Amino acid sequence: MSDNTFDADMPARITHVFAAQERAFHAHPSPSAEERRSMLRALKKQLSRYQDVLGEAIEADFGARARSETKMLDILPTVLEINHAIQHLSRWMKPSRRSTELLFLGNRLRVCYQPKGVVGVIATWNFPVYLSMGPLAAALAAGNRVMVKMPETTPATNAVLKRMLAEVFSEDQVALVGEELGDPATFTALPFHHIVFTGSPAVGRIVMRQAAANLTPVTLELGGKSPALLLRDYSVRDAAKRIVHGKGTNGGQICVAPDYALVPRESLAEFVEAAKLGFEKLYGRSTQGNPDYTAVASERHAARIRSLLDDALSKGAQITPCASPTAGRQMPIHIVTQVTDQMALMNEEIFGPILPVVPYDSVEQAIDYIRARPRPLALYCFSHDTSAREQVLSNTHSGGVTINDWGWHVVNHDAPFGGIGNSGMGNYHGKEGFRELSHARTVFRRRRWFPIDLFYPPYGNLVQRLSLGLFIGRGDSSLKAR
Repeated sequence: MSDNTFDADMPARITHVFAAQERAFHAHPSPSAEERRSMLRALKKQLSRYQDVLGEAIEADFGARARSETKMLDILPTVLEINHAIQHLSRWMKPSRRSTELLFLGNRLRVCYQPKGVVGVIATWNFPVYLSMGPLAAALAAGNRVMVKMPETTPATNAVLKRMLAEVFSEDQVALVGEELGDPATFTALPFHHIVFTGSPAVGRIVMRQAAANLTPVTLELGGKSPALLLRDYSVRDAAKRIVHGKGTNGGQICVAPDYALVPRESLAEFVEAAKLGFEKLYGRSTQGNPDYTAVASERHAARIRSLLDDALSKGAQITPCASPTAGRQMPIHIVTQVTDQMALMNEEIFGPILPVVPYDSVEQAIDYIRARPRPLALYCFSHDTSAREQVLSNTHSGGVTINDWGWHVVNHDAPFGGIGNSGMGNYHGKEGFRELSHARTVFRRRRWFPIDLFYPPYGNLVQRLSLGLFIGRGDSSLKAR
Protein backbone atom coordinates (compact mmCIF):
# COMPACT_ATOMS: atom_id res chain seq x y z
CA MET A 1 0.00 0.00 0.00
CA SER A 2 1.51 3.34 -1.03
CA ASP A 3 1.72 6.30 1.31
CA ASN A 4 -0.59 8.39 -0.85
CA THR A 5 -3.49 6.17 0.30
CA PHE A 6 -3.24 7.74 3.75
CA ASP A 7 -5.54 10.60 4.67
CA ALA A 8 -3.59 13.35 6.41
CA ASP A 9 -6.78 14.56 8.11
CA MET A 10 -7.63 11.11 9.52
CA PRO A 11 -6.00 11.49 12.98
CA ALA A 12 -8.07 14.60 13.65
CA ARG A 13 -11.18 12.95 12.22
CA ILE A 14 -10.99 9.82 14.38
CA THR A 15 -10.44 12.01 17.44
CA HIS A 16 -13.59 13.89 16.46
CA VAL A 17 -15.51 10.61 15.97
CA PHE A 18 -14.34 9.31 19.34
CA ALA A 19 -15.51 12.52 21.04
CA ALA A 20 -18.88 12.25 19.26
CA GLN A 21 -19.30 8.64 20.40
CA GLU A 22 -18.40 9.58 23.97
CA ARG A 23 -20.96 12.39 23.95
CA ALA A 24 -23.60 10.08 22.53
CA PHE A 25 -22.82 7.48 25.17
CA HIS A 26 -23.12 10.01 28.00
CA ALA A 27 -26.45 11.14 26.58
CA HIS A 28 -27.75 7.55 26.46
CA PRO A 29 -25.57 5.33 28.67
CA SER A 30 -27.88 2.35 29.10
CA PRO A 31 -29.59 1.18 25.91
CA SER A 32 -32.40 -1.27 26.52
CA ALA A 33 -32.31 -4.93 25.56
CA GLU A 34 -34.64 -4.21 22.65
CA GLU A 35 -32.43 -1.37 21.38
CA ARG A 36 -29.43 -3.67 21.48
CA ARG A 37 -31.28 -6.49 19.75
CA SER A 38 -32.41 -4.04 17.08
CA MET A 39 -28.80 -3.10 16.33
CA LEU A 40 -27.75 -6.74 16.23
CA ARG A 41 -30.59 -7.60 13.84
CA ALA A 42 -29.58 -4.70 11.60
CA LEU A 43 -25.99 -5.95 11.53
CA LYS A 44 -27.13 -9.50 10.76
CA LYS A 45 -29.38 -8.29 7.93
CA GLN A 46 -26.51 -6.32 6.39
CA LEU A 47 -24.20 -9.33 6.52
CA SER A 48 -26.83 -11.37 4.71
CA ARG A 49 -27.40 -8.67 2.09
CA TYR A 50 -23.69 -8.08 1.50
CA GLN A 51 -22.46 -11.68 1.67
CA ASP A 52 -21.67 -11.94 -2.06
CA VAL A 53 -20.09 -8.49 -2.21
CA LEU A 54 -17.93 -9.33 0.81
CA GLY A 55 -16.90 -12.62 -0.78
CA GLU A 56 -15.82 -10.78 -3.91
CA ALA A 57 -13.93 -8.14 -1.91
CA ILE A 58 -12.05 -10.65 0.25
CA GLU A 59 -11.14 -12.66 -2.84
CA ALA A 60 -9.70 -9.48 -4.36
CA ASP A 61 -7.71 -8.69 -1.21
CA PHE A 62 -6.26 -12.20 -0.93
CA GLY A 63 -5.67 -12.76 -4.62
CA ALA A 64 -7.37 -16.16 -4.35
CA ARG A 65 -9.95 -17.20 -1.80
CA ALA A 66 -13.08 -19.26 -2.34
CA ARG A 67 -16.19 -17.17 -1.81
CA SER A 68 -17.82 -20.20 -0.21
CA GLU A 69 -14.96 -20.31 2.31
CA THR A 70 -15.61 -16.66 3.12
CA LYS A 71 -19.28 -17.39 3.71
CA MET A 72 -18.53 -20.43 5.88
CA LEU A 73 -15.61 -19.05 7.89
CA ASP A 74 -16.17 -15.29 8.01
CA ILE A 75 -19.88 -14.60 7.64
CA LEU A 76 -21.57 -17.71 9.07
CA PRO A 77 -19.70 -17.61 12.43
CA THR A 78 -20.48 -13.91 12.78
CA VAL A 79 -24.18 -14.56 12.19
CA LEU A 80 -24.10 -17.43 14.69
CA GLU A 81 -22.56 -15.12 17.28
CA ILE A 82 -25.22 -12.48 16.62
CA ASN A 83 -28.01 -15.07 16.86
CA HIS A 84 -26.67 -16.30 20.18
CA ALA A 85 -26.48 -12.79 21.59
CA ILE A 86 -30.01 -11.92 20.46
CA GLN A 87 -31.38 -15.08 22.07
CA HIS A 88 -29.63 -14.68 25.43
CA LEU A 89 -29.23 -10.92 25.81
CA SER A 90 -32.11 -10.30 28.23
CA ARG A 91 -30.81 -12.97 30.60
CA TRP A 92 -27.22 -11.65 30.40
CA MET A 93 -28.42 -8.13 31.24
CA LYS A 94 -30.33 -9.13 34.38
CA PRO A 95 -28.62 -8.10 37.62
CA SER A 96 -27.04 -11.05 39.36
CA ARG A 97 -28.16 -11.51 42.96
CA ARG A 98 -25.32 -12.30 45.36
CA SER A 99 -25.19 -13.42 48.97
CA THR A 100 -24.06 -11.00 51.63
CA GLU A 101 -21.63 -11.97 54.31
CA LEU A 102 -23.32 -13.39 57.41
CA LEU A 103 -22.31 -10.20 59.16
CA PHE A 104 -24.62 -8.26 56.81
CA LEU A 105 -27.48 -10.75 56.74
CA GLY A 106 -30.79 -9.12 55.84
CA ASN A 107 -29.30 -6.60 53.40
CA ARG A 108 -29.24 -6.95 49.62
CA LEU A 109 -26.32 -7.41 47.25
CA ARG A 110 -26.38 -7.57 43.47
CA VAL A 111 -24.11 -7.10 40.46
CA CYS A 112 -25.34 -4.98 37.55
CA TYR A 113 -23.72 -5.11 34.12
CA GLN A 114 -23.22 -1.65 32.65
CA PRO A 115 -21.95 -0.73 29.19
CA LYS A 116 -18.36 0.46 29.41
CA GLY A 117 -18.61 3.28 26.88
CA VAL A 118 -16.62 3.49 23.64
CA VAL A 119 -14.92 0.24 22.63
CA GLY A 120 -12.07 0.07 20.11
CA VAL A 121 -11.90 -3.07 17.95
CA ILE A 122 -8.65 -3.73 16.08
CA ALA A 123 -9.10 -6.48 13.49
CA THR A 124 -6.57 -8.45 11.50
CA TRP A 125 -6.51 -9.48 7.86
CA ASN A 126 -6.92 -13.26 7.87
CA PHE A 127 -10.66 -13.22 8.69
CA PRO A 128 -11.50 -9.57 8.14
CA VAL A 129 -15.26 -9.98 8.66
CA TYR A 130 -15.39 -12.42 11.60
CA LEU A 131 -12.57 -10.71 13.49
CA SER A 132 -14.11 -7.26 13.11
CA MET A 133 -17.87 -7.86 13.06
CA GLY A 134 -17.75 -10.56 15.76
CA PRO A 135 -16.23 -8.25 18.41
CA LEU A 136 -18.48 -5.47 17.12
CA ALA A 137 -21.54 -7.66 17.80
CA ALA A 138 -20.26 -8.48 21.31
CA ALA A 139 -19.66 -4.79 22.04
CA LEU A 140 -23.12 -3.79 20.77
CA ALA A 141 -24.73 -6.55 22.84
CA ALA A 142 -23.01 -5.08 25.89
CA GLY A 143 -24.50 -1.66 25.03
CA ASN A 144 -21.33 0.11 23.88
CA ARG A 145 -20.43 2.50 21.06
CA VAL A 146 -17.76 1.05 18.79
CA MET A 147 -14.88 2.18 16.60
CA VAL A 148 -13.37 -0.50 14.35
CA LYS A 149 -9.82 -0.33 12.95
CA MET A 150 -9.40 -2.56 9.90
CA PRO A 151 -6.01 -3.70 8.54
CA GLU A 152 -4.37 -1.76 5.73
CA THR A 153 -3.95 -4.98 3.69
CA THR A 154 -7.71 -5.47 3.05
CA PRO A 155 -8.77 -2.23 1.31
CA ALA A 156 -11.54 -3.80 -0.79
CA THR A 157 -13.10 -5.46 2.26
CA ASN A 158 -12.74 -2.29 4.31
CA ALA A 159 -14.62 -0.27 1.72
CA VAL A 160 -17.51 -2.75 1.64
CA LEU A 161 -17.76 -2.95 5.42
CA LYS A 162 -17.70 0.84 5.73
CA ARG A 163 -20.53 1.18 3.24
CA MET A 164 -22.48 -1.70 4.80
CA LEU A 165 -22.28 -0.27 8.33
CA ALA A 166 -23.01 3.33 7.31
CA GLU A 167 -26.37 2.25 5.90
CA VAL A 168 -27.67 1.20 9.33
CA PHE A 169 -25.51 2.92 11.97
CA SER A 170 -24.76 6.54 12.64
CA GLU A 171 -21.07 7.31 13.08
CA ASP A 172 -21.59 8.14 16.75
CA GLN A 173 -22.73 4.51 17.22
CA VAL A 174 -20.40 2.54 14.93
CA ALA A 175 -17.46 3.90 12.93
CA LEU A 176 -14.88 2.10 10.82
CA VAL A 177 -11.44 3.16 9.57
CA GLY A 178 -8.88 1.24 7.58
CA GLU A 179 -5.85 1.81 5.42
CA GLU A 180 -6.45 5.56 5.25
CA LEU A 181 -5.08 5.85 8.80
CA GLY A 182 -1.31 6.11 8.31
CA ASP A 183 -0.24 5.41 11.91
CA PRO A 184 -2.26 2.73 13.76
CA ALA A 185 -0.88 4.10 17.04
CA THR A 186 -3.19 7.09 16.52
CA PHE A 187 -6.11 4.72 17.02
CA THR A 188 -4.76 2.86 20.05
CA ALA A 189 -3.77 6.16 21.69
CA LEU A 190 -7.44 7.15 21.99
CA PRO A 191 -8.79 6.85 25.57
CA PHE A 192 -11.14 3.95 24.83
CA HIS A 193 -13.02 2.30 27.64
CA HIS A 194 -11.94 -1.11 26.32
CA ILE A 195 -9.86 -2.38 23.40
CA VAL A 196 -10.29 -5.72 21.64
CA PHE A 197 -7.20 -6.59 19.59
CA THR A 198 -6.60 -9.58 17.32
CA GLY A 199 -3.11 -10.11 15.94
CA SER A 200 0.41 -11.22 16.79
CA PRO A 201 1.94 -11.31 20.30
CA ALA A 202 4.54 -8.72 19.21
CA VAL A 203 1.91 -6.18 18.17
CA GLY A 204 -0.28 -7.16 21.12
CA ARG A 205 2.46 -6.01 23.48
CA ILE A 206 2.59 -2.65 21.69
CA VAL A 207 -1.19 -2.25 21.92
CA MET A 208 -1.11 -3.12 25.62
CA ARG A 209 1.65 -0.56 26.31
CA GLN A 210 -0.27 2.16 24.48
CA ALA A 211 -3.53 1.26 26.22
CA ALA A 212 -1.76 1.45 29.58
CA ALA A 213 -1.23 5.19 29.10
CA ASN A 214 -5.01 5.59 29.46
CA LEU A 215 -5.48 2.64 31.85
CA THR A 216 -7.65 1.09 29.12
CA PRO A 217 -8.45 -2.60 29.71
CA VAL A 218 -7.61 -4.87 26.79
CA THR A 219 -8.74 -8.17 25.35
CA LEU A 220 -5.90 -9.69 23.33
CA GLU A 221 -6.36 -12.63 20.96
CA LEU A 222 -2.82 -13.42 19.84
CA GLY A 223 -2.50 -16.90 18.40
CA GLY A 224 0.65 -18.93 18.97
CA LYS A 225 1.98 -22.39 18.16
CA SER A 226 -1.07 -24.61 18.65
CA PRO A 227 -0.08 -28.30 18.84
CA ALA A 228 -1.99 -31.27 17.43
CA LEU A 229 -1.21 -34.34 19.52
CA LEU A 230 -1.95 -37.74 17.99
CA LEU A 231 -2.12 -40.51 20.62
CA ARG A 232 -1.45 -44.12 19.77
CA ASP A 233 -5.04 -45.37 20.02
CA TYR A 234 -6.33 -43.01 17.32
CA SER A 235 -6.44 -43.62 13.56
CA VAL A 236 -3.38 -42.05 11.92
CA ARG A 237 -5.25 -41.56 8.66
CA ASP A 238 -8.22 -39.82 10.27
CA ALA A 239 -6.03 -37.53 12.38
CA ALA A 240 -3.87 -36.63 9.37
CA LYS A 241 -6.94 -35.74 7.31
CA ARG A 242 -8.32 -33.44 10.00
CA ILE A 243 -4.99 -31.79 10.75
CA VAL A 244 -4.40 -31.19 7.04
CA HIS A 245 -7.87 -29.68 6.73
CA GLY A 246 -7.00 -27.32 9.58
CA LYS A 247 -3.70 -26.42 7.96
CA GLY A 248 -5.14 -26.04 4.46
CA THR A 249 -8.19 -23.96 5.37
CA ASN A 250 -7.53 -20.30 4.51
CA GLY A 251 -4.04 -21.35 3.45
CA GLY A 252 -3.16 -22.06 7.09
CA GLN A 253 -3.61 -18.37 7.92
CA ILE A 254 -5.70 -18.97 11.03
CA CYS A 255 -4.79 -18.15 14.62
CA VAL A 256 -6.08 -21.55 15.75
CA ALA A 257 -4.64 -23.59 12.87
CA PRO A 258 -2.65 -26.64 13.99
CA ASP A 259 0.86 -25.19 14.05
CA TYR A 260 2.71 -28.48 14.42
CA ALA A 261 1.85 -32.17 14.94
CA LEU A 262 3.17 -34.48 17.64
CA VAL A 263 3.09 -38.05 16.33
CA PRO A 264 4.23 -41.41 17.79
CA ARG A 265 7.71 -42.08 16.44
CA GLU A 266 6.74 -45.38 14.85
CA SER A 267 3.84 -43.69 12.99
CA LEU A 268 5.84 -40.81 11.50
CA ALA A 269 6.16 -42.15 7.94
CA GLU A 270 2.53 -43.31 7.92
CA PHE A 271 1.36 -39.90 9.09
CA VAL A 272 3.31 -38.04 6.39
CA GLU A 273 1.89 -40.28 3.68
CA ALA A 274 -1.65 -39.99 5.08
CA ALA A 275 -1.33 -36.20 5.23
CA LYS A 276 -0.28 -36.09 1.57
CA LEU A 277 -3.20 -38.27 0.55
CA GLY A 278 -5.61 -36.24 2.67
CA PHE A 279 -4.45 -33.00 1.06
CA GLU A 280 -4.77 -34.50 -2.43
CA LYS A 281 -8.37 -35.55 -1.73
CA LEU A 282 -9.23 -32.04 -0.59
CA TYR A 283 -7.36 -29.95 -3.15
CA GLY A 284 -5.94 -32.24 -5.84
CA ARG A 285 -2.32 -32.57 -6.97
CA SER A 286 -1.87 -28.90 -7.79
CA THR A 287 -3.07 -25.80 -5.98
CA GLN A 288 -2.28 -23.36 -8.79
CA GLY A 289 -5.57 -21.85 -9.94
CA ASN A 290 -7.57 -24.06 -7.59
CA PRO A 291 -10.76 -22.10 -6.77
CA ASP A 292 -11.09 -23.89 -3.41
CA TYR A 293 -7.59 -23.12 -2.14
CA THR A 294 -6.74 -19.80 -0.52
CA ALA A 295 -3.59 -17.95 -1.47
CA VAL A 296 -1.04 -16.67 1.00
CA ALA A 297 -2.35 -13.14 1.44
CA SER A 298 0.62 -11.08 0.21
CA GLU A 299 3.99 -11.37 -1.49
CA ARG A 300 5.67 -10.32 1.75
CA HIS A 301 3.97 -13.10 3.68
CA ALA A 302 4.75 -15.63 0.93
CA ALA A 303 8.42 -14.63 1.08
CA ARG A 304 8.34 -15.19 4.85
CA ILE A 305 6.87 -18.69 4.39
CA ARG A 306 9.56 -19.58 1.84
CA SER A 307 12.21 -18.19 4.17
CA LEU A 308 11.02 -20.49 6.95
CA LEU A 309 11.29 -23.47 4.61
CA ASP A 310 14.76 -22.44 3.39
CA ASP A 311 15.96 -22.02 6.97
CA ALA A 312 14.65 -25.46 7.96
CA LEU A 313 16.19 -27.11 4.88
CA SER A 314 19.57 -25.53 5.57
CA LYS A 315 19.47 -26.98 9.10
CA GLY A 316 18.76 -30.55 8.08
CA ALA A 317 14.98 -30.76 7.76
CA GLN A 318 13.24 -33.02 5.26
CA ILE A 319 10.45 -31.25 3.36
CA THR A 320 7.56 -33.05 1.66
CA PRO A 321 5.20 -30.88 -0.42
CA CYS A 322 1.62 -32.20 -0.42
CA ALA A 323 1.13 -31.07 -4.04
CA SER A 324 3.19 -29.72 -6.90
CA PRO A 325 5.17 -26.71 -5.60
CA THR A 326 4.17 -23.40 -7.14
CA ALA A 327 5.95 -20.10 -7.62
CA GLY A 328 2.71 -18.28 -6.91
CA ARG A 329 0.95 -17.60 -3.62
CA GLN A 330 -1.36 -20.64 -3.67
CA MET A 331 1.27 -22.62 -1.80
CA PRO A 332 0.46 -26.24 -0.91
CA ILE A 333 1.13 -27.56 2.56
CA HIS A 334 4.76 -28.49 3.09
CA ILE A 335 5.28 -31.23 5.70
CA VAL A 336 8.56 -30.78 7.55
CA THR A 337 10.23 -33.64 9.43
CA GLN A 338 13.56 -33.96 11.22
CA VAL A 339 12.88 -30.59 12.82
CA THR A 340 15.00 -29.09 15.58
CA ASP A 341 14.54 -26.24 18.03
CA GLN A 342 17.15 -24.25 16.12
CA MET A 343 14.81 -23.85 13.15
CA ALA A 344 12.83 -20.60 12.88
CA LEU A 345 9.59 -22.47 12.12
CA MET A 346 9.78 -24.09 15.56
CA ASN A 347 10.20 -20.75 17.31
CA GLU A 348 7.54 -18.53 15.74
CA GLU A 349 3.92 -18.94 14.75
CA ILE A 350 3.92 -20.22 11.17
CA PHE A 351 0.55 -18.79 10.06
CA GLY A 352 0.75 -20.47 6.69
CA PRO A 353 0.86 -23.81 4.85
CA ILE A 354 3.77 -25.46 6.68
CA LEU A 355 3.26 -28.45 8.99
CA PRO A 356 6.22 -29.50 11.14
CA VAL A 357 5.87 -33.04 12.48
CA VAL A 358 7.61 -33.90 15.75
CA PRO A 359 7.98 -37.57 16.79
CA TYR A 360 7.57 -38.62 20.43
CA ASP A 361 8.13 -41.84 22.37
CA SER A 362 5.75 -41.45 25.32
CA VAL A 363 2.71 -39.35 26.15
CA GLU A 364 4.67 -37.83 29.03
CA GLN A 365 7.40 -36.75 26.60
CA ALA A 366 4.80 -35.14 24.31
CA ILE A 367 3.22 -33.30 27.23
CA ASP A 368 6.63 -32.06 28.37
CA TYR A 369 7.28 -30.81 24.83
CA ILE A 370 4.07 -28.77 24.86
CA ARG A 371 4.66 -27.45 28.38
CA ALA A 372 8.20 -26.30 27.55
CA ARG A 373 6.77 -23.79 25.08
CA PRO A 374 4.59 -20.67 25.51
CA ARG A 375 0.95 -21.50 26.18
CA PRO A 376 -0.90 -21.77 22.85
CA LEU A 377 -4.27 -20.42 21.78
CA ALA A 378 -5.54 -23.93 20.99
CA LEU A 379 -4.63 -27.54 21.63
CA TYR A 380 -5.84 -30.53 19.63
CA CYS A 381 -5.78 -34.02 21.09
CA PHE A 382 -6.66 -37.06 18.98
CA SER A 383 -7.63 -40.00 21.19
CA HIS A 384 -10.63 -42.15 22.11
CA ASP A 385 -9.03 -43.04 25.45
CA THR A 386 -10.74 -40.98 28.16
CA SER A 387 -7.96 -41.36 30.72
CA ALA A 388 -5.26 -40.49 28.17
CA ARG A 389 -7.18 -37.38 27.08
CA GLU A 390 -7.61 -36.35 30.71
CA GLN A 391 -3.88 -36.80 31.25
CA VAL A 392 -3.19 -34.37 28.41
CA LEU A 393 -5.84 -31.85 29.49
CA SER A 394 -4.82 -31.91 33.15
CA ASN A 395 -1.14 -31.34 32.42
CA THR A 396 -1.26 -28.66 29.72
CA HIS A 397 -2.63 -25.12 29.31
CA SER A 398 -4.16 -23.55 26.21
CA GLY A 399 -6.79 -20.99 25.33
CA GLY A 400 -9.20 -23.71 24.16
CA VAL A 401 -9.31 -27.35 23.09
CA THR A 402 -10.93 -29.44 20.38
CA ILE A 403 -10.83 -33.21 20.83
CA ASN A 404 -10.47 -35.41 17.72
CA ASP A 405 -10.63 -32.48 15.31
CA TRP A 406 -9.41 -28.91 15.03
CA GLY A 407 -10.80 -25.42 15.62
CA TRP A 408 -14.49 -26.13 16.12
CA HIS A 409 -14.55 -24.94 19.74
CA VAL A 410 -14.13 -21.41 18.37
CA VAL A 411 -17.45 -21.27 16.53
CA ASN A 412 -19.56 -22.53 19.45
CA HIS A 413 -20.66 -19.20 20.83
CA ASP A 414 -22.11 -20.29 24.16
CA ALA A 415 -18.52 -20.80 25.34
CA PRO A 416 -15.76 -18.20 25.76
CA PHE A 417 -12.96 -17.78 23.25
CA GLY A 418 -9.60 -16.38 24.25
CA GLY A 419 -5.96 -17.08 24.95
CA ILE A 420 -3.71 -17.55 27.93
CA GLY A 421 -0.22 -16.19 28.51
CA ASN A 422 1.56 -15.54 25.21
CA SER A 423 -1.60 -16.40 23.25
CA GLY A 424 -3.67 -13.61 24.77
CA MET A 425 -5.88 -12.53 27.63
CA GLY A 426 -9.57 -12.05 28.18
CA ASN A 427 -12.48 -13.57 26.29
CA TYR A 428 -15.17 -12.77 23.85
CA HIS A 429 -18.15 -14.86 22.66
CA GLY A 430 -21.12 -15.81 24.78
CA LYS A 431 -21.86 -14.68 28.31
CA GLU A 432 -18.15 -14.24 29.07
CA GLY A 433 -17.78 -11.90 26.09
CA PHE A 434 -20.77 -9.87 27.24
CA ARG A 435 -19.27 -9.54 30.70
CA GLU A 436 -15.82 -8.75 29.32
CA LEU A 437 -17.23 -5.71 27.56
CA SER A 438 -19.46 -4.69 30.47
CA HIS A 439 -18.60 -3.19 33.81
CA ALA A 440 -19.67 -5.49 36.64
CA ARG A 441 -20.95 -2.96 39.17
CA THR A 442 -21.57 -4.17 42.71
CA VAL A 443 -24.60 -2.61 44.42
CA PHE A 444 -25.10 -3.07 48.19
CA ARG A 445 -28.37 -1.84 49.70
CA ARG A 446 -28.59 -1.46 53.47
CA ARG A 447 -31.92 -2.17 55.09
CA ARG A 448 -33.38 0.78 56.96
CA TRP A 449 -33.39 -1.05 60.28
CA PHE A 450 -29.94 -2.65 59.98
CA PRO A 451 -27.85 -1.64 63.07
CA ILE A 452 -24.65 -0.75 61.20
CA ASP A 453 -23.96 1.97 63.77
CA LEU A 454 -22.90 -0.76 66.18
CA PHE A 455 -19.69 -1.08 64.14
CA TYR A 456 -18.83 2.62 64.41
CA PRO A 457 -16.35 4.03 66.94
CA PRO A 458 -15.81 4.06 69.81
CA TYR A 459 -14.50 0.53 69.33
CA GLY A 460 -14.67 -2.31 71.79
CA ASN A 461 -18.41 -2.63 72.45
CA LEU A 462 -19.99 -6.03 73.06
CA VAL A 463 -21.31 -6.53 69.51
CA GLN A 464 -17.89 -5.75 68.01
CA ARG A 465 -16.12 -8.11 70.41
CA LEU A 466 -18.58 -10.92 69.72
CA SER A 467 -18.37 -10.40 65.93
CA LEU A 468 -14.57 -10.38 65.90
CA GLY A 469 -14.42 -13.47 68.08
CA LEU A 470 -16.90 -15.29 65.85
CA PHE A 471 -15.20 -14.52 62.55
CA ILE A 472 -11.48 -14.29 63.30
CA GLY A 473 -11.15 -16.05 66.65
CA ARG A 474 -8.74 -15.13 69.41
CA GLY A 475 -5.16 -14.00 68.84
CA ASP A 476 -2.12 -15.82 70.19
CA SER A 477 -1.03 -13.77 73.22
CA SER A 478 2.41 -15.38 73.20
CA LEU A 479 3.32 -13.75 69.87
CA LYS A 480 5.23 -10.46 70.00
CA ALA A 481 5.83 -7.89 67.24
CA ARG A 482 9.49 -7.75 66.21
